[in-house]
Amino acid sequence: MRSVFLDTDTLGPDDIDLVPLTDLLPALEFFPATPANLVTERIAAADIVLANKVRMSGDIIKSATNLKLICLAATGTDNIDLNMAAESGIVVSNIRNYCAPSVAQHVFTLILALTRRLNDYQKAIRGGSWKAGQQFCLLDYPIRELDGKTIGIIGFGSLGAEVGRIAETFGMHVLAARQPYEATDNELLDPAEGVQRAGLGRLLAQADIISLHCPLNPETENLIDTNALTVMRNDAILINTARGGLIDSEALITALQTGQIAGAGIDVLRQEPPVDPEPLVDTPLPNLIVTPHIAWAGRESRQRAVAQMAENIACFLQGNPRNNVA
Repeated sequence: MRSVFLDTDTLGPDDIDLVPLTDLLPALEFFPATPANLVTERIAAADIVLANKVRMSGDIIKSATNLKLICLAATGTDNIDLNMAAESGIVVSNIRNYCAPSVAQHVFTLILALTRRLNDYQKAIRGGSWKAGQQFCLLDYPIRELDGKTIGIIGFGSLGAEVGRIAETFGMHVLAARQPYEATDNELLDPAEGVQRAGLGRLLAQADIISLHCPLNPETENLIDTNALTVMRNDAILINTARGGLIDSEALITALQTGQIAGAGIDVLRQEPPVDPEPLVDTPLPNLIVTPHIAWAGRESRQRAVAQMAENIACFLQGNPRNNVA
């Protein structure tokens, strides 16, 4: 079978073992990246296409008359026209639950950096404040512990649940909304752990820290807008490792500048890589940390991604496709 991997660079440098894929597809052709104008050409004769973020419109999919399987190196499918794939009899498979440890650890990296005021203290040290001080430590910026605080998790699938599990080890209370607009309060999502269900309004109003883990769709676009930010506590911290379009960037910058909320840790943007203007990149603020969509990218997570892709391909070749989204 003719097979191509359109964007291997999205899996990172050469520390990832791709042998599980080449064992199944010995003639697999690798492209580090594929610009939009070359997608049609590169998949024209392919039976199997592997891709992470390459966009495949309905017209592109329809033109690939040999195509039988699109194997995604990601959970998200918004870059693929699933309807056209289904109409064309093309199987689309994704990978799932491969990066929960990495994402959850990144969430708490951002939380701790903000609550411990690491940006502020690094700047103070580089500016000579510690050397000029009279005491053994600097206490210029208030530091907060997590014990006893409340984290609100919007989207309580595998990623949200892993964040909740770690939060409890810090002694935090966990409020969770499985779906962003659910109104139900007080039901225990996990009676053994005491994770409490909360409607969005209550979650926004009560949580010290809010972490987003829901998908981006027409219902959730700009979920965190001016109105939502106004409901939040002025000492609240917002974390987004899900999708950039969940947040109104301009509204968030204003909220950070005016003290409407205390801080934000952002790993995803509406467009990636960012283009001008992008307020979250262009506005230097001590209470804003932006990372380049790396929450998922622990080496172990990326290797698990390859392993799951290989499993999906093997099942497809055996006539028993799995993890199908189309």
